[in-house]
Amino acid sequence: MEVVICPDAAEVARLAAAKVARVARDRGPDPVIGVATGSSPVALYEQLSAMVRAGRLDLSTAHAFALDEYVGLPVGHPESYAEVIGRTVTEPLGLDPARVHVPDGAASDLEAAAAAYEQAILDAGGVDIQILGIGANGHIGFNEPTSSLASRTRIKTLTARTRFDNARFFASAGEVPTHCLTQGLGTIMAAREVLLVAQGQAKADAVAAVVEGPVTAMVPGSVLQLHQHATVIIDPDAAGALTLADYYRETYERKPAWQRYSKGI
Repeated sequence: MEVVICPDAAEVARLAAAKVARVARDRGPDPVIGVATGSSPVALYEQLSAMVRAGRLDLSTAHAFALDEYVGLPVGHPESYAEVIGRTVTEPLGLDPARVHVPDGAASDLEAAAAAYEQAILDAGGVDIQILGIGANGHIGFNEPTSSLASRTRIKTLTARTRFDNARFFASAGEVPTHCLTQGLGTIMAAREVLLVAQGQAKADAVAAVVEGPVTAMVPGSVLQLHQHATVIIDPDAAGALTLADYYRETYERKPAWQRYSKGI
């Protein structure tokens, strides 16, 4: 696992976008990008959008797969992740809507919808780079604590903490759905590269548990320690609880120029 501590949140977004752009460029004309919602990746998407507008990046033939979707929201609800991805990813990044996929949280048969989503990822050739945020309880996607480390796309019940954290997007806490469809930890781990971004002191304990704690289902994101190509890009506040913060800074400062994400971007 590579941990990069940036001087501020703006640099987190710039560097993370450079990482995604480099993977997309290296993959060729049809990269497969796993996209997350929430506040953490928003600035990353804005940076990618700026690259697209400037002609430095073309994602028009890329595939995108969302991590998750609420169960029970009506089609077109502004806080459904299908709508959020459309606003923050599909349109700004110039993606073809037909190539952007979100789990079907409105399906009458949720088990079949989950299986179909797994198959769609396989049919696209697998995810080249999966963008992730981190929940305060260490969840990635909507894989709450005690999720199987080998899990695949399925229905999950959201914890009270997750629903509380997401209530800011709804008119009231009571409107936050209790269930979701989410890619499993095994699905996420099948991506060729994973990129976790986090900003702010509120994420510091979760980041430390994911990066430096034991691999445990109680901290679902800790499974990323077992990934061959996992990158964590964070700001100083999110790095506040890390024991080896100075080592991570030194390691990145000494990174050879040819390995840096922005090379050729």
